[in-house]
Amino acid sequence: MTRRQHRTGTGGTGGKARRAHGHGPSRRRQTAVAAAALAMAVPLTFSSAGDAGAAADHPIVFARYTAAASIEDLYAISSSGGTPVKLTHTSTVSDVMPTWSPDGKRVAFVRYGSGGAIDGIWTMKSTGGDLKVVPGTKGASDPAWSPDGERIAYAKPVGTQREIYVADIDGTPATRLTHNTADDLHPTWSPSGKYLAFNRSDAAGNSRVMRVRLSTLAQTAVTAPGSHDWTPDWSHANRIAFSRVDSSGFARLYVIRPDGTGLHRITSARRNDKNPSWSPDGSRLVFTRGGTDDADPEHLYLVKADGTGLTQLTKTASHDMQADWRP
Repeated sequence: MTRRQHRTGTGGTGGKARRAHGHGPSRRRQTAVAAAALAMAVPLTFSSAGDAGAAADHPIVFARYTAAASIEDLYAISSSGGTPVKLTHTSTVSDVMPTWSPDGKRVAFVRYGSGGAIDGIWTMKSTGGDLKVVPGTKGASDPAWSPDGERIAYAKPVGTQREIYVADIDGTPATRLTHNTADDLHPTWSPSGKYLAFNRSDAAGNSRVMRVRLSTLAQTAVTAPGSHDWTPDWSHANRIAFSRVDSSGFARLYVIRPDGTGLHRITSARRNDKNPSWSPDGSRLVFTRGGTDDADPEHLYLVKADGTGLTQLTKTASHDMQADWRP
């Protein structure tokens, strides 16, 4: 997966650009990435704005870069608004694809090192420091922490394709779950921890949401063949949200039940909506909107599961991506 591909949240084959799911012009970032450097983080503190309540106590972590500073760092923001807090300060490496541990004490993320190569998956305290690499994850992406906090799922290259793996948080033993000629990406755990959903991208540019049972490795399609479905996220309320490039040519958010029934669209703007992440209670989603071209900022938005209550969360001239709502 290239540096451009991780920014779409698709990671698919065929050199997809950072722009949403291949839509709109793109250019490769030319920043030279030097030797890896240790991240320095600051404590998570948030200024409250807007409504109070349980959701405001669950911050959102995300990756950000700007035209002036094209190295990605991780930030966090209260779901009720306020000023984002910068968590990593790296001048020569990029930190992306953050995901909370179930207890909110640590964040797993992907680090890009020398020359743009993926160093692998790392974890750190949510308050900063205590960085640890997950052994055996060099080249891996799309980390997802299991509901019990014991394991981590991720996508890793096997030849020219990427397959889904699960390992204990110390990296062992790593178990390969998928074996096929397509790209399997962006795993997300069921609330029970018995299943993973992920998106499967084929050479024709199609991508559909799949489900695999960990105990048997039996796989079931959740969305239809010929779809363009990316970055699923499985809620505690047992619904799967994902981003679909539909007949409009734009990426919109959709929700479906794990058995493939009950499909409905959440957003319908003529913008690109991607990388949805559920709130802890399953009532709202955070997602990235924007990216019609490289000059177009990408901001975080919140929306209720029924499509109402749309709120813009970040507003600076930046690219804010891959948000994850703390459980």
